[in-house]
Amino acid sequence: MERLHYGVAYYDEYMPYDRLDEDIKMMKAAGITVVRIAESTWSTHEPQNGVFDFRSVDRVLDGMHAAGISVIVGTPTYAVPAWMVREHPEVLAETSRGPGKYGARQIMDITSPAYLFYAERIIRKLIGRVCSHPAVIGYQIDNETKHYGTAGPNVQLRFVKAMREKFGGDLNELNRRFGLAYWSNRIDAWEDFPSVLGTINGSLGAEFARFQRQLVTDFLAWQVGIVNEYKKPGQFTTHNFDFDWRGHSYGVQRDVNHFEASKPFDIAGVDIYHPSQSELTGAEISFGGDLTRSLKQSNYLVLETQAQAFPHWTPYPGQLRLLAFSHLASGASMVAYWHWHSIHHSFETYWKGLLSHDLQPNPVYNEAKTIGADFARLNESLVGLRKTNRTAVFVSNEALSAIDWFPLPGGILYNDIVRRCYDALYKLNVGCDFIYPDTDYKVLTEYDLIVVPALYSAPDTLLEKLNDFTKQGGHVVYTFKSGFANSDVQVRTSVQPGIIERSCGVNYQLFVEPKNVRVQLTGELFDTVEEDCIVETWMELLTPTTAEVWARYEHPQWKDYAAITTNRFGEGRATYIGFFPSEGLLLGVFKRVLREAGVWGQDQKLSFPLIVKSGVNAAGCRVRYFLNYSGEPVGFEYGYRDGRELLSGTDLRHGQLLRLPAWGVAIVEDRESAACSAAATEEGAARD
Repeated sequence: MERLHYGVAYYDEYMPYDRLDEDIKMMKAAGITVVRIAESTWSTHEPQNGVFDFRSVDRVLDGMHAAGISVIVGTPTYAVPAWMVREHPEVLAETSRGPGKYGARQIMDITSPAYLFYAERIIRKLIGRVCSHPAVIGYQIDNETKHYGTAGPNVQLRFVKAMREKFGGDLNELNRRFGLAYWSNRIDAWEDFPSVLGTINGSLGAEFARFQRQLVTDFLAWQVGIVNEYKKPGQFTTHNFDFDWRGHSYGVQRDVNHFEASKPFDIAGVDIYHPSQSELTGAEISFGGDLTRSLKQSNYLVLETQAQAFPHWTPYPGQLRLLAFSHLASGASMVAYWHWHSIHHSFETYWKGLLSHDLQPNPVYNEAKTIGADFARLNESLVGLRKTNRTAVFVSNEALSAIDWFPLPGGILYNDIVRRCYDALYKLNVGCDFIYPDTDYKVLTEYDLIVVPALYSAPDTLLEKLNDFTKQGGHVVYTFKSGFANSDVQVRTSVQPGIIERSCGVNYQLFVEPKNVRVQLTGELFDTVEEDCIVETWMELLTPTTAEVWARYEHPQWKDYAAITTNRFGEGRATYIGFFPSEGLLLGVFKRVLREAGVWGQDQKLSFPLIVKSGVNAAGCRVRYFLNYSGEPVGFEYGYRDGRELLSGTDLRHGQLLRLPAWGVAIVEDRESAACSAAATEEGAARD
């Protein structure tokens, strides 16, 4: 994408009165360059079976084009019309909660032949109509797609066929690998294969979860294939992936393998929602951005984020501006709000848009106008930020599914462990990518440090790959619950942590739930940890073989066991944490590990609430974003090369004091690199 885009979702069909011309006028004043339409309104476009009405789409396309605003058209397949359910009730997904009921969105069986027939028809009718319109720059395929728990007879039949293929028709092999002899769950005829909804077997249940994720991958690829038949040169396909939801975007999506599902798309897209006001930290923006950028190792689109949304999310003055630039700092090429206008009816009435219910200018809209102006003014310096990171976080849908089957005390989930690790790195200003089990080994070797949270279920080959990475000079940090079970969620019969014992130099046979346990730190960590280190949730009683002990359990019965170890293995080092560490303790561990891995640098002299992110722009210039996630002003010594602060246009010298207001941002372009200097010279000559 050659320009920054600033956008909104726009639903002419939802408006209480006709105000398209007024909306366009206000969008232009705010610097809006793109709107997203049509993905939510199938029933408007096809009010009866085979009766099509695209007048609302046509008028928005024509109006936006006349104003110079681009349009992303969505395939309207995630919310089915009432007539379809009346004629084909089987399109509703049957889940573990029972048969589906009409009303909400995302309630369909994405494998239903009837649903797929009508979905293909509306896609072809809509995309065939709009593809040649000059306003259209791209297509959003579906919306936050998941499998929606679909598990009815149609899905169960497909799963049995998939298992027959996977196991070559050998039921004995399936029974052996999944341990189905337990409680007489053994299956001795394919026609006896029961519904997986009642299974008590974690191996079978996790396999079904993997199968359901594949349904999503296949469904999205199918839609992309249809749209590609109409897509014109210069147009793109994308999708707005979302995450685990804890009242906001939180962690790895359990129902979609983002890495696999993103492959057919031209550009990865994402929806990111986060706490705001005094709870704003920027961590969700950073997590979602880093993961989405990693999907295709390139810039991405923020297709949805909040403007006002809920009453407890309405941003403080300055926060909307900080957030917009935070997305760019992680590599976004577009920031778009859900949505332009606040809806006056139905389920999301109180999820407010950029405009409030009166549809008039307001303080949030006025702040958005400054963002749009800066995006346009600084496009050349900010578009296409290329980021190269030396640290990666390893995530796994398979590990997530497996831990779901064997939950930890206190309701701690896989994503709690992932976020605990990621958030500590974020607060230390460590730039991160994300990798997953199928990441090529050559890609792994591009990193100096890999952080592996709770890799509970993993094939032998993956763990050997991580061992090789360590042996060849890489650094790995494993948390508890790593290496425990194989890819079939069968516990390994060797001493734990299984195959990675070789690189970690530590093993254990016992694990307990901690009660009144702390850790005693050795000299290596003593100076880097600033809080009382309470052991939470789970503790593995570690016995070093070749590893050095960084912490032991402080408990009269468990004091002889290690809690944190580090081990030199070949040219690299593996660190193992045997319990759920507090964020403060993790900060201390990472401070030590980052130095060992050679990743500690100038950025780490700053820490949360002052966040620094950087990359190289299209001109070859290093651009650094300094983001103040605090309601208080901050000042710091600028320890980088001389540059220009782009928002103010002032020069900045090494060693100069840089001040940021509450919720403030500064963007500094380094003018001293050779490529950037050449680009600046050419730019000056062109102006002359």
